[in-house]
Amino acid sequence: MKNLLFALLIIGCSLSAFGKEGMWIPTLLEKYTIDEMQEMGFKLTADDIYSINQNSLKDAVVIFGKGCTGAMISDQGLLLTNHHCGFSSIQSHSSVEQDYLSDGFWAMSKEEELSNPGLTARFLEQMVDVTDSVYANCDSLQAGDLQLKLNENINRLQKNASEDGKYEAVIKPLFFGNQYFLYVYKVFPDVRLVGAPPESIGKFGGDTDNWMWPRHNADFAIFRVYADENNEPAAYSESNVPYQPRKWFPISLDGVKPNDFMMLMGYPGTTQEYLPSQAVEMLIEQSNPDRIKIRTARLNIFSKHMKADPKTRIQYASKFAKSSNSWKRWKGEIRGLNRLNAVEKKREFEAEFEAWYQQNDRLEEQYRSVLPQFDKLYMDLLPFDRAYNYYQEVVFKGIDVFGLPGYFPKNDSGWKRMSESRRDLYRQAIATKIDEFYRNYDKETDQEVFLKLLRMLRQDLDPSFLPADFKEMFDRYDDEKIIRKIYDKSVLADPEKMKEISLNFNEKWIAKLQKDPLVELYHSLRFHYVRNIELVYREVNEKIDDVQKTYMQGILAMQKDERLYPDANFTMRIAYGKVQGYEPRDGVEYDYYTTLTGIMEKVATDHPDYQIPGKLKTIYSSKDFNGFSENGEMPVAYIASIHSTGGNSGSPAINANGELVGLNFDRCWEGTMSDIMFDPDQCRNIMLDVRYMLLIIDKYAGAGYLLDEMEITGNTD
Repeated sequence: MKNLLFALLIIGCSLSAFGKEGMWIPTLLEKYTIDEMQEMGFKLTADDIYSINQNSLKDAVVIFGKGCTGAMISDQGLLLTNHHCGFSSIQSHSSVEQDYLSDGFWAMSKEEELSNPGLTARFLEQMVDVTDSVYANCDSLQAGDLQLKLNENINRLQKNASEDGKYEAVIKPLFFGNQYFLYVYKVFPDVRLVGAPPESIGKFGGDTDNWMWPRHNADFAIFRVYADENNEPAAYSESNVPYQPRKWFPISLDGVKPNDFMMLMGYPGTTQEYLPSQAVEMLIEQSNPDRIKIRTARLNIFSKHMKADPKTRIQYASKFAKSSNSWKRWKGEIRGLNRLNAVEKKREFEAEFEAWYQQNDRLEEQYRSVLPQFDKLYMDLLPFDRAYNYYQEVVFKGIDVFGLPGYFPKNDSGWKRMSESRRDLYRQAIATKIDEFYRNYDKETDQEVFLKLLRMLRQDLDPSFLPADFKEMFDRYDDEKIIRKIYDKSVLADPEKMKEISLNFNEKWIAKLQKDPLVELYHSLRFHYVRNIELVYREVNEKIDDVQKTYMQGILAMQKDERLYPDANFTMRIAYGKVQGYEPRDGVEYDYYTTLTGIMEKVATDHPDYQIPGKLKTIYSSKDFNGFSENGEMPVAYIASIHSTGGNSGSPAINANGELVGLNFDRCWEGTMSDIMFDPDQCRNIMLDVRYMLLIIDKYAGAGYLLDEMEITGNTD
């Protein structure tokens, strides 16, 4: 372990002229990257970015909700994130009569801000390398015994760090378990919606422009974090006051120029840069195509019903956006990996790895079985990978009504043991879940999805992966009869009946629900999946993970004189590069920025995704940009050569002075393969220019009082 940790002390990434691959651990910047960052123009120190002894930029960056980043932009708790990150919160407050998605929302005072149950902001208190503590007393252990001891050590360390619930403590592995870090967070559960532009501005371009450049949407939303009178986390209360953060970002009006230094701080979700060739080949040839096929069918049905009914459009807006986001990314990922000839490059690296360990008898004994094991294990995984993806996309994520059976107990034994007070609490919880579910449910839409996706499940999977009763029903009956046998006889498809059941939940209803045809079908599929797919899928993947850990250990030893970065795992990372355009294909060159003029050019095409409010047209025609423009043009967005991924949505884009000049919200489609293989020529992250955000707040929304809270610096036009 000590030799391995020595190797970890000299890690980093290979770098091109401008495109900077890597997502760096903040505590290690001083050793590995700060010199290069400063050579590129960065004017701060590593301690200015991350410190536990003084206020630093890490205190102004938060985990927003469950999968995004946010940035503090005032001393009164204002939090900036993406419109698409706050979308579900905006949707939850919307209705046909009060459509905040279409019209936008702006609180004109703190009293008008909207609470969001379940939404949190997590502030990182500290991160610590705990590798030695996690591996304590593990030297003589193997396989299952080793994992049990690791889990025991991890649980103990997390419990101690939480200080009896004062903090949230999480230990996560790096380099496939060759290193472990402890992350300690302070979690604030009172986060209120302050403002969001209408979809036509915040999501301008819709799915047409998603993942694409040039881009023109103001993808931002503003929330406020609240605390108790002692500035500590507290559940929602009218007596709570705006949180006073240790640090917040000043906002610069200076804008950006080509080759300017640019940095992202945030919580990138998942990358897989060290996968073997077999994994990349399976992703290109099977995993992504299967998921794309299923989501295409689902999205087509959503689109049809959303266009036909305004209520359905609101109900399914968030579902459509979440589903289409990955769908389009998977397509770009395949394209990018094929363009890079990624599988062959992985094989070339594996040949180098093989040549390396063959130079030493000890190394050959340690690593010679790695590559052959990958060959066998991925061949074993292939059919189960298809079945796993089909069940995930069809049964567990695709059909809305299949999300209900998990709310109900499978039998009445637990119910009988409950006290009456516990039963009342259970009824309240069920009633809340039922209300939330049916608020965003349309029977006709889900019924069509149900038939289409289950037909695909039957047709595309090997029969051994399907339960007998399911196969018999879909082979024997046509769609109309299946609907009569399933939907027409199920209470799950009746919102009013389900709400009545939730309020009067008892043993009788538990028994009836378990005999409901939709519940029975779901449990039949789920039971077959667990016994015949999931167990094998997870078992093979666990074996792959063990081999991958050894492979990663070998890579670290082989490249001990180079710099490698750990894959993203939704922990705080630093990434940096330069403002820079790119050439997506032969004969085409993209500039580094877009303007409001480009919005008007798109609007002129009369495409349904390119519609804007009349007020924004008026602002443009009058050139009333209130000092936020540059040379008479109103900047909207820009791109840079920074390594980013999902989770970086909402990451502050920071200039050389540590000021916020933009807000990260996407990647260019040609570079979406960066989760697996980074290409400095094609990989670009997309950022909202903060000046366009300020224009929308001030001139469009009339919420200029928010700007008074912010620390705004720099030149104006």
